[in-house]
Order: sequence, then structure tokens, then C-alpha cells
Amino acid sequence: MSTITLPISTPVATNATHPKGNKARVLLCSVFGPYAQDDEYGSRTLNPMELYHNQVTRVQEAFSLRMFHRSWGIMLIQHNISAPCTLLDFPTRDRFIEEITNNHYDVVGITSIIPNILKVKNMCELIREHLPEATIVIGGHVCNVPDLQHRIDADHIVRGEGIRWMRRFLGDDESAPINHPNILAGINARALGLPARDKPGDVAATLIPSVGCPMGCNFCSTSAMFGGKGHYVHFYETGDELFEVMCKLEKNLNTQSFFVMDENFLIYRKRALRLLDLMIEHKKPWALYVFSSANVLRAYTIDQLVGLGISWVWMGLEGEGSQYAKLNGANTHELVRTLQSHGVRVLGSTIIGLEEHTPENIDAAIEHAVNHDTEFHQFMLYTPILGTPLHDEIGAEGRLFSNDEFPLSDTHGQYRFNYRHKNFKDGEESEIIVRAFKRDFKVNGPSVVRIVRTMLQGWRRYKNHPDARIRERFAWEVRELKTTFSGVLWAARKRLSHDVRMREKISNLLDELHREFGIISRIIAPIAGRYILHHMKKEERRLSEGWTYEPPTYCEFRHEAVVSA
Repeated sequence: MSTITLPISTPVATNATHPKGNKARVLLCSVFGPYAQDDEYGSRTLNPMELYHNQVTRVQEAFSLRMFHRSWGIMLIQHNISAPCTLLDFPTRDRFIEEITNNHYDVVGITSIIPNILKVKNMCELIREHLPEATIVIGGHVCNVPDLQHRIDADHIVRGEGIRWMRRFLGDDESAPINHPNILAGINARALGLPARDKPGDVAATLIPSVGCPMGCNFCSTSAMFGGKGHYVHFYETGDELFEVMCKLEKNLNTQSFFVMDENFLIYRKRALRLLDLMIEHKKPWALYVFSSANVLRAYTIDQLVGLGISWVWMGLEGEGSQYAKLNGANTHELVRTLQSHGVRVLGSTIIGLEEHTPENIDAAIEHAVNHDTEFHQFMLYTPILGTPLHDEIGAEGRLFSNDEFPLSDTHGQYRFNYRHKNFKDGEESEIIVRAFKRDFKVNGPSVVRIVRTMLQGWRRYKNHPDARIRERFAWEVRELKTTFSGVLWAARKRLSHDVRMREKISNLLDELHREFGIISRIIAPIAGRYILHHMKKEERRLSEGWTYEPPTYCEFRHEAVVSA
């Protein structure tokens, strides 16, 4: 297995090892909550620990997709070191203090994003107070802060891939194969005021083949963290290795769907096509949810994408005339329509406030994005994150706000620019990004309705496909269209009855479901719909009163992680 090992930036020598080696007791921890509140540690109500509700379905109220994702990086590390290791995910501050007060640890690792830097600082202070002999290791996106070692009291700052660093630090074989943990893609998922199904097989497994992105967009903090343009780290180099891992996840989690956490999974064509060969050979009707750039998608035939089980794509749609190579020559509207006609749901991602955007053309840019009619649409402010080339460029121009003017806790892309934009003044971008979300919701309706539309298109196209593997996958994907989703459409039509155009749109789609699935759909729709509508109204009342969601705390102990020889 070939990999690219990236340099590690630390305040001390990178070849340091812990004196206890793999006998050291290790605690790996995410930053403490609560998260969806404004507090002195940098939490923000506007930046909750919910990716979709935070950045994608932000204004969709009860229609919004709500879920949490575990801290996958430290889960990977825990499963790939031989030292006894406790993982504490989403603790409160009091729970973190309890853990480091009542238990002895030789090494404490903390992972964080940049907006939570004040929580990292405080956790380091608490460790020094309660575990003065412990070695403190910091990882995650917060390590993109160039002077982090001067802002917090830590022993090691690990920028980039942390598994091999921690193995080396603890005396394990850093080149051993990566042991992939069993990870569910989402936890506590809910929408429409109701929890989503979470029985075995209902939730996708998280699959992490690689980290980093060779595309190297200048604003991308993930690319910067793993070495920038042209750099990446493969955990699984070949399609054979990946297929073996997926078979294990399929068995252990009783799933046939995979959320592939890889910045541009399909760019590694040889690996992807070998995986396709193995899926065909072993008759795997798997569904894959992937990130991909437009030009990489266009390099595959639609038969290859469908054969790979590509069911959902997160794709950048930076806008007309974008400088970014991943969109060069791509007619993204046409590409999205093609994907949807084959049942592929698309999450489009658009940046607000590119250098060419002005108050005069920003609405046209928003309209360009909205006209894609993707199932989901993320809008983010053009933000120079610490550690990225864009940050260096704008810093060199003297346009960055100081930390006093704009704290790092607010640098999350949903609030304000952290620099002086050439064309926008006085924080008007805060209203513009909300306007973009609202426009998408107004024109295209709830994401859940769009999902039904595209799943139905895929089912109609492939329900009689000659390959049983393809038929099985589409049958599995639409298994709830005639029941639960018939009720969802009924409730959505009632909830949006004041909008004549949207009511008609949903009615037409519900009629299509009835024609496709017959009497069951017709009977279930009003029964399930009334139940769903009741819970939607209840949810909207809770949200209007300031209700927020927080992830549960996880504490998982692993005495001897399996590190393959």
C-alpha cells in the first residue's frame, strides 16, 4: 500500500516518542459542548454541531435535515494504536473535567476546528491543572492556525494525517495497514419533527478511503491541512483493499449504503473502476454517497456511475466564470439534470462573495445557483481560512480583519467576511447569504420533496433494468416512497398550501407516486400525512421558542486496538 506521508508541524521534534510507548494510557477527545449557543468559549448559535442544518437546510424550519456526525478522525486513531485508549466524544465541559479528574492518562489528544480554538485553549488549561504530567496533542483543522503553539499550551500540534503520527509517538508500526472502525454516517437524524429510521441497515456506513484533495482550491482548509494542491493520503490504495473494507462494514453494520468521506473520491479512477469490477463480480447492490468535482464526474459514463451505485453527490457549483479548474468547461446545469434523471441526488455547493461578486450581480449569481434545482444546496461565504493560500493572498493585500475586529469563533462562513471585501460593505453579506437560502427554498421547495422527485426518476428508469444488481439497489432506495414519503408529500402540500405554485408542484409529484405505486400510496398518504403534519407544527413551535439540538456524549474504551502486522 503506497501512501504520501506529510510533514508534521509541532512545537517540538517531530520524531518524539512517549517514554511509556504503547503502555501509555491515551484519552482522545472532541471539544466540549454545548455547541448551539453563544458563550465565552466561542460557541455560536449560528454555528451548531449540525452540518446540514448549519450550512444546507438552514432556513427550511421543520423541513430541515437535522443530524450529527461523530468525530471520525479520533475514531480512526483509536482503532489504529495498540495503547489502551478512551474516546470521549461531545462531552460537556463538566464531563471532560470529570474524565480527567477521576482517571489517569499519559496522553490527551484533542481534535477541533478553528472556530473552537478557545475551547481547545481551556481544555489544555484544565489538563495542566488535573493531569500535570500528561502530554497534550492537538489535531484537526485548528492546527491550520500558524501560531497555534503561542495561543494554547500544548506539547504537540499535529497538522495533517494523525494515525501514523500517533503510532510513531507510541512506538507502533506506523506503516501497518489502516484498521477501519465501524462508523455510522449520521446519529440522531430527524426531519419534519420526527426521528429518522435508525434500525440496522437504515443508516449508511462511513467509509474513509483517503484524506486531502489534490485539486487544491485556494480557499480549502482541508486541502491545506493535508499539504495543499497535489497532496493527499490514501488509507486504501486499491479497489481490492477498499472492497474488503466495505464488505466488513456491510457485515458489521448490516448496511448496503456508504457515505464516502473522501474529498474527491472519483478522481482516483483506477481504484474506483476496480471497485466497480468487484461489485459486479460479487453482485453487490451498494449505494455510495460521494463528494466529487464536476469535471471528474464527466470523466465517467453514466453507466459506470450507476454501476458504482453513485446515489448522491456533493458537488461544488462556484458559479459562472469561476476561476476554479474543477469547473472548467462544465455545463453544471446540464450535468445536474443528467444525474437526477438517473436517480442521483445532488448537493450543490455555492460560494457567496467571490472576488467578482458585487451588490449589482450577486442576485444573478444566486439565481444561477438556485436554477440547478439540486436536492440540497449549500451556501458559504468566501472565507480566507487560516493556513490556506487564500488567507495568505488577502493578508498580503492588508485586507484581513484583526482578531480583535473579528474573532476566530465567528470565522465559519455563515455570518460575516473576516476581511474587507472589495465590493461589499458594512456586513451586508450576512443578509445576502440568508437571501440565497431563502431563494432556493422559495423556488425549489423543501429538500425532502426534491429527494422524492429524483428517487422516483431513478426508479422509473431502472426498475426493469436487465442487471438484477441494479434493480435491487433501486428497489432498496425507493422502499419507503409508497408509504412514508407519500405521507411526507401530503403533509408538505398542506404545510405549504399558501404557496399556490409549490402546492401544485407537490400535488403533481404526489399524483405521480400514486400512479406508480397504486392503492397503497393513496391510502397511506393522508393517514401518515396527518401524523407528520402534527409533528411538524409541534417542531416549529419548539424551534420558534429557541429550542436547539445537541449531540449525545459518547465514552468508548478500547484496551488493545487491533494494529495489523
